[in-house]
Amino acid sequence: MNKRLIGLLACLLLLACDDVEDSVYRGHPCFFIFDTTLHPMPCHLTSAMGNVGHFLTVSTSIVSGVRHIQTIRNYDQATEDVRLETQKENNTRCVLGAHNAIIIGRSSYTNLLVCYEGQCPNCLSNFGGTNYPLTWSTNGQQLLCARCHRSYDVNNGVVASGEGGRQLYTYLAAFDGSLIKAWN
Repeated sequence: MNKRLIGLLACLLLLACDDVEDSVYRGHPCFFIFDTTLHPMPCHLTSAMGNVGHFLTVSTSIVSGVRHIQTIRNYDQATEDVRLETQKENNTRCVLGAHNAIIIGRSSYTNLLVCYEGQCPNCLSNFGGTNYPLTWSTNGQQLLCARCHRSYDVNNGVVASGEGGRQLYTYLAAFDGSLIKAWN
């Protein structure tokens, strides 16, 4: 390859990275790490990493000084409470967006791991506050907002029905085979 072509490809790669960074929601902090080696299958989070179209609503709580991760699966609304028992897990910061909830899973369209804010982006933007939770539709492929009655396609984040508007706010997400990470 000649030097000009290599230079052009490098510039395009840098621009693509800027586009990803620019699309990350920064209105509320998100920092989540989950070690799947400490929580093997059938743990919902661990299982979802290998299955396209599987998504979870993830929230957290502290019970008697121990962090718990609560999940709701998209396809059957099954819930799970995972107790984080190691000192490292309990001492790792965990912040889940606007109102303690994120949506994470593998897109059926791209096979990529994606993570969304767990609140309706249009209601967050239009009304302020942070109490506009998204819930799973009966088919598990859409998220619904009870406030504005929009539904969002979980595989790409766009408005699927209802008045148009903003698509789901996204966070960065990665899975290295052991750790699930979401952040902004």
